[in-house]
Amino acid sequence: MRAPGQRLTGLLAARTAAGSRPGARTDGYQVALAIEGGGMRGTVSAGMALAVQELGLLAAFDAVYGASAGAISAAWLLSSRPQGLRGWADPRFAKALIRRRNVLRGRPTVDVETLIEEIYTNQFPLDYPSVLAAPIEMHPLATALDSGRSVDLHGELTDERALRLALRASAALPVLAGGPVLLGGRLYYDAGLAESIPFRQALRDGATHVLVLRSRPPARDRPVRVTPSPGSRLVAAVALRRHPAELRTTFLNRPAQLADDERLLAAYDAAAPESPSDPVVVSIRPDASAPQVGRLETDGPILQEALQAGYRAAEEHLGGLR
Repeated sequence: MRAPGQRLTGLLAARTAAGSRPGARTDGYQVALAIEGGGMRGTVSAGMALAVQELGLLAAFDAVYGASAGAISAAWLLSSRPQGLRGWADPRFAKALIRRRNVLRGRPTVDVETLIEEIYTNQFPLDYPSVLAAPIEMHPLATALDSGRSVDLHGELTDERALRLALRASAALPVLAGGPVLLGGRLYYDAGLAESIPFRQALRDGATHVLVLRSRPPARDRPVRVTPSPGSRLVAAVALRRHPAELRTTFLNRPAQLADDERLLAAYDAAAPESPSDPVVVSIRPDASAPQVGRLETDGPILQEALQAGYRAAEEHLGGLR
């Protein structure tokens, strides 16, 4: 049996060669793209998403899942202007989103609301209607405040306003980005609390093949943290003390959840499925030489290097399908 990567690329190649279009498939498969976020680290996975589009492979996917910054990248990817993904490397937009001085004004350090509602509307327009009209399904994830669980907001995308709220909800980091976002009668925080790598939701939805665009390079000879940091414990005890216990538990369990994601994705990459009906999950991640991008990074050269590192990684994996 072929390796997972070969099974996925073979299907992408077959669909592309046949001119297969979303919503009109006859092969019986459901292929999803899952985009990891991580604040400005999402610049890396944005570069990968741009490569998928410029290699002419986007139409081979049926759905795109995004968490946090990955949800914003998913919207750009499905819009009429996917080249807008390059905006992640523009320090002007990074500095509009990351405003460290806002701490002194009592405002969020990560100003997602301004980015989505003003900058992406007036200064650097994101064609929201084209995202809603795209034949490929858009699945932004967020963490429900009342349950602490990951929620797929696809069903809430009824109009432009709901799409903007969904993108804000997916990236609403506790403390850093202010309070939770209200959508459809529920309050949401950043997807990364419950599902920072959005491949599990794609599998729950019946995806047979998932290509995961990772923003984190492989660990550099350092142990993976599985317990919450002292800072996280402080945030849970102080900033989240009035929120449901389920949300605090999810927040503190993030390192263990990420470690489990890493283990499971590595297992998917290493072994061929036992039967043709088992899901195929393949990850693309930047190599160890990629720059270390912080969640609050605003340095232009670093962001540009990160975007290119992501683009190169995707091109190395998928370039033969051009």
